[in-house]
Amino acid sequence: MSATKRWGTVVIAALVVLALDQLTKWWAVDRLEGQMPIDVVWTLRFNFAENTGMAFSKGTGAGRWISLVVLVIVVALVMLARSVRSVGGLVLIGVVIGGAFGNLADRVLRAEAGVLTGGVVDWIDFQWWPIFNVADAAVVLGGVLIAVFLLREPVDDQALPVDAPVPPVPPVTADAGSEPNDSAAPGDPEAPSGAGEDR
Repeated sequence: MSATKRWGTVVIAALVVLALDQLTKWWAVDRLEGQMPIDVVWTLRFNFAENTGMAFSKGTGAGRWISLVVLVIVVALVMLARSVRSVGGLVLIGVVIGGAFGNLADRVLRAEAGVLTGGVVDWIDFQWWPIFNVADAAVVLGGVLIAVFLLREPVDDQALPVDAPVPPVPPVTADAGSEPNDSAAPGDPEAPSGAGEDR
């Protein structure tokens, strides 16, 4: 796989998740902030909340440290992408990176008390699970699927590139102790013209 296709796959997947996350957060801020939750189906409802911690409203107030950890994870995923051969694996890596940058964008754009202190917008609420957003779902589900992918299809750092030359096959030679057979059977096209005739 060419480098252009490899990184293009990762970047496109990341941008799709990032755009979806930011658009849904924009909708949540516009329609849900300061309003009553919207019941959808069963226990699912749309409910506005801000989180200064990590995913699923954990680690409140530790946004800066969490952001640094996220950046380290993104770098590790980029390194992993260099060895992954499957398009599906590259898409999953892009999904997780897009989700990571989705929440990181909130910390940057919504910061009021310093760098990376902004609250992440959460709005998907099952009421029996911590409230979350599209980025959280992408990071968690994408991370689980990457782990499954690596277990089923281990990364091979020694894999040959697609355009690697095929080693030549050595020619088959006769055994050293064998002698050529000069006699030819009658009727053989290689036999001398007088072979097989009575004199």
